[in-house]
Amino acid sequence: MKKVSLVVPSYNHGEYIEACLDSIFFQDYGNIEIIVVDDCSNDNTREILHHYPKKVTTEKTSYAFNYNEKKDTIERREIFRYPQAGRELRILYNDHNMGATRTYNRGLQETSGEYCSFIASDDICHPLMISELARILDAGLADFVYGDMFIIDDRHRILREFRLPDYSFEASFCSWYLCGVATLYRRELHDQFGYYDENAAADDHECYLRFARNGARFYHIPKVLYSVRSHAQRNVGLHAPDRFSKLLEHSKQLVLEARRRHGRIES
Repeated sequence: MKKVSLVVPSYNHGEYIEACLDSIFFQDYGNIEIIVVDDCSNDNTREILHHYPKKVTTEKTSYAFNYNEKKDTIERREIFRYPQAGRELRILYNDHNMGATRTYNRGLQETSGEYCSFIASDDICHPLMISELARILDAGLADFVYGDMFIIDDRHRILREFRLPDYSFEASFCSWYLCGVATLYRRELHDQFGYYDENAAADDHECYLRFARNGARFYHIPKVLYSVRSHAQRNVGLHAPDRFSKLLEHSKQLVLEARRRHGRIES
């Protein structure tokens, strides 16, 4: 089973980060490297991250497993709360606030798995996500795999289902950027074509378009594998109005670039 490396960039998501990390720990895939990179959070994120590794290795829970008729007691079995095998956890702390893209790159440069991705620290991976995505890479059908998503609110209500198109360069890059965030890809793509552009407002869009333009094979799995946290009511960080406007403007330019490459508009 090939190692999957997941980078979790963290900034002021103390309310969400434990649930995000739990969703990775409880994947049904058995070989995951988790690298958390905190970008100088000033809420309670660092305190939570400080205690999380001990929780993973020591916390226990129990369940009823037998009725002892002679003693008229219900017996309980104690187990570790978290999976104790097939997980590597590293937590890194930036010395100064580097911003999201540089934080992704720092984490990715520390990875050792054959497959990789990044997971936003307020999102949730569904339990079969990694095994479903890795299956396509293992079969040699693609270099980059993506699935569908739910958009959820802070109470985990599903606000909408986000179904993405089956891959073609036209569908995923020429109409709009439609590869989503439930992704897994060969780490060697970064070795061949570079990391996330630290000057790009739409950093994942630019990076994945670069992969596609250089011949990476993409594949869509039409299953909901991930839940994206809605920021409609918060408008902070990347989703602050000025930053999000810059992201959208950059994405528009990338779509035009893709259309020129695809011959839809003249250079």
